[in-house]
Amino acid sequence: MKKIIFVISLTIAVLCANAQDLYRARPDVNADSVYFGLDLPEAFQGDSVIIGVTDWGFDYTHPTFYDTTMTRYRVLRAWDQFRNAGPAPEGFDYGTELIGQEQLLAAQCDTSNIYGHHYHGTHVAGIAAGSGAGTIYRGVAPNAELLFCSFRADEQSAIDAFQWMYDVAQQEHKRLVINMSWGIYWMDNLVGTGIVGQKMQELSDLGVVFVTSGGNNGDEKFHLGHTFDNDTIRSRFYFPEEYGSPYYWGSSISMTNSPGKPFSFCLSVRTNNLALLAVSPFFSTASDLHEENYLVIDGDTIPYIVDIIASNEAGRPQARLRTKKVTRSGWRFCLTVAAAGGEFHAWNLAELTTGVGNWGARFQGYAPDTWIYGDANYGCGAPALVPCAITVAAHKSRYATSDTTYAGGAICDFSSIGPTIDGRDKPDISAPGYEVCSAFSSYADESLSAVQTVEYNGRTYKFGKLSGTSMSSPMTAGVAALLLQANPTLTSEELKGCLIYTATHDQFTEASGMTRFGHGKVNAYQAILAALYRAGTQDFVSFSDQYTVFPNPASDVVFISTPNSTGKAEATLYDLNGRLLQRITLHQGVSQVDMNNYPNGCYILRIVNGDFVQTEKIIKAR
Repeated sequence: MKKIIFVISLTIAVLCANAQDLYRARPDVNADSVYFGLDLPEAFQGDSVIIGVTDWGFDYTHPTFYDTTMTRYRVLRAWDQFRNAGPAPEGFDYGTELIGQEQLLAAQCDTSNIYGHHYHGTHVAGIAAGSGAGTIYRGVAPNAELLFCSFRADEQSAIDAFQWMYDVAQQEHKRLVINMSWGIYWMDNLVGTGIVGQKMQELSDLGVVFVTSGGNNGDEKFHLGHTFDNDTIRSRFYFPEEYGSPYYWGSSISMTNSPGKPFSFCLSVRTNNLALLAVSPFFSTASDLHEENYLVIDGDTIPYIVDIIASNEAGRPQARLRTKKVTRSGWRFCLTVAAAGGEFHAWNLAELTTGVGNWGARFQGYAPDTWIYGDANYGCGAPALVPCAITVAAHKSRYATSDTTYAGGAICDFSSIGPTIDGRDKPDISAPGYEVCSAFSSYADESLSAVQTVEYNGRTYKFGKLSGTSMSSPMTAGVAALLLQANPTLTSEELKGCLIYTATHDQFTEASGMTRFGHGKVNAYQAILAALYRAGTQDFVSFSDQYTVFPNPASDVVFISTPNSTGKAEATLYDLNGRLLQRITLHQGVSQVDMNNYPNGCYILRIVNGDFVQTEKIIKAR
């Protein structure tokens, strides 16, 4: 597997100076067709929409944050939660809020923080809404306005960032999309219903659209799963790679079990043949606990930390075991877990002293059967697990190499695999995340290779490539801004539905399935048509009623009358939460959709035949 290393989805990726055939991401999602208004009532470029970016490494002076004429500066405000000079935003008591062009340009960039002076936030914001500063590396919604928050990477700071962005958007009387190209496996809880998820749902109900990266653990077998039946399991865990991080400490194992099902666990160190060298006490999740302790082997001290929540917001026991990396020849670090019952899950991630490591390492099984192997499933962390979030996987942009030949389109091997442990589909959708070119911060500590530079106000600014779901998320956030411009009345749930129902399906999505691509690939053009359709603008060929759907309202069965045409057609039925309920292959004549097992309410029926898409709202009422 090509390993993409990231800290909170900060992709420390290979940078390449070859610009040939570089920027294919916008055409892959059909954003260029929307940008130029092809067969649309107008061009959509994100006007009157705000995109908030929670991240690190913002260059406030980068010319990509002006409009395409280089006359209008589009960053409204920034909140640097690490900058102690003040003043803090109204209602908060920490950090510094910068308001307007003069203050932002005077500050130049966010202050050095847990990442030093990074470049990630500038790159992410440029994908969502950069103007390109005269280059071809223009973002998806180049007329959108921007809010930046360099946040402190804990739960309350994230919640505060969301609230601040919402308050500003309300003052500006504009719709808001918040992008989160980061993820932490110990934050919130392990099903997305903790305090971060609750705040996101609260603001989502008020119209905020949340878009987040799905994670970059890909095929790494960092997840451990087991169904307990009064038994015990063991597994060796490897320490994640250090990758030169000055903050590296060791391994962090997050664990949970079914609601109301406590478990016990211990840390052990063994020899090559699994003979026991040292073992901690067993820790039970029957009650809350914080303990810092250590093991001693031949004079070597191995610190470890245990944190237990007996019952989190989802009613699940939750534990975290952190172990400092101590390397000795022949030592094997192992986890032992016992429980009477329940569906147990654990994830093995890097532990940094800054608290933000989240790249994984594998669990290793051995004979006998009580030693079990890890897998790559259930790979999304917080906030990707939150139900209202649009969680984005990453694929390689598909592009034409000749009149008849195409390349790209496959899932990126680093893109994390779903679903959630409570059975929900995550990720929700996929967008390009491989070698996406965007702006770099000119104040970054690292020396970054550029595919192109521009000079502005006597300073050199770089554009370069990064890979990760950190890139696919702002691609989708930019598309969300286009949809809100097209139809400002969309609820966040409706917008998510527009993306899901119009997603592109091809041989790659069919081969890899929901756990890799979600519902398919983002298709900005078709999503715009769906948004306009909801607004009552229905005069588009793509939505002419080739298929007759009746009766509506329905009780037990919906019929679909198919026209006399060739080609494979398929209907998909969704509920308003975006869950796929049925796939129906349509035949000549009349096909049926069985509604018997669904409660009364509203459903979305999507019919696809080649490039043709028809969407119908179905009401079930007995």
